[in-house]
Amino acid sequence: MFSVILQNAPHSVEKTEDLINVNQKPISWDLKWIGDRKVHLIRGNESIEAELLSIDRDTKSLQIRIGHKTATLQLKDRFDLLLEQMGMSAAGNGAIKDIKAPMPGLILDLKVKPGDEVKKGDVVLILEAMKMENIIKSPGDGVVKDVKVALKQSVEKNQVLIQF
Repeated sequence: MFSVILQNAPHSVEKTEDLINVNQKPISWDLKWIGDRKVHLIRGNESIEAELLSIDRDTKSLQIRIGHKTATLQLKDRFDLLLEQMGMSAAGNGAIKDIKAPMPGLILDLKVKPGDEVKKGDVVLILEAMKMENIIKSPGDGVVKDVKVALKQSVEKNQVLIQF
């Protein structure tokens, strides 16, 4: 599942082998690719031509033209949605408050201490979960205010690990 934001309105999109659901409602369009970036859609008695104008992979956004209108779509995959649920959605603007445990686990290594300055992408700790080592990185720039966990401590999902 992923989320598409169109004109500031989020839409839940889920694709299975057989169909596509938008906001939990199946959509049934006949489509035919008519070019590398163009598709012809038929829905009921309506015929629409859509074209992909540009892709920005860094911001996960697309610019498309449907008929004579142009729109920008902001995409969020399951990882973006998970980060948002963990309170780490501020990563885009660099203003972070804390880092929460994405899953229950055991703290194997702490890479920061209070007062340390971290940049987006810096490793802050290693969390063992389900016999795998998960590297937890800083979602933005900041100064560590407090480390709420210790080595070999068990943590629960959504527990605050580090505060900025």
